[in-house]
Amino acid sequence: MPIANYTTDKAVDETATDIITALRRRGVTRISTVYDADGHPSGLEFTMTTPYGPRDFALPVRVDGVLAALRAAEARGEFAKYRKGSLTTPEHAARVAWAIARDWLRAQSALIDANLVTLDEVMFPWMIGGAEGQTAFDTYRSTQKALSS
Repeated sequence: MPIANYTTDKAVDETATDIITALRRRGVTRISTVYDADGHPSGLEFTMTTPYGPRDFALPVRVDGVLAALRAAEARGEFAKYRKGSLTTPEHAARVAWAIARDWLRAQSALIDANLVTLDEVMFPWMIGGAEGQTAFDTYRSTQKALSS
């Protein structure tokens, strides 16, 4: 089965706006778009007030991973009814990646609305801290790699 949103045609800018609107409703105080070296949107960074004061968070949107997943799905024949290559361009992968990020945030919002979690709890892996601006997950991964070597 192909990955979620693999047929989306909604522009990245529109989907990013949906995400920004959802974050704004959650009370964030700053939102900015992060761009890659080629000038393509690659994620969002935002500040929100937590019970421990304002914290910065990053929401990465990793298009390369989605592109690899789309190409693998096409190689397995999952896109047989579509023109070959039409769902495996970098531009399409960006649309899919942003749609997946939007849907992930919607699912997390449902958990927040049900009082199962808080936004800072959900976003903890992407909390930015430390001198190098690493996320909490980046720090965890580095620590785990050091421990396993």
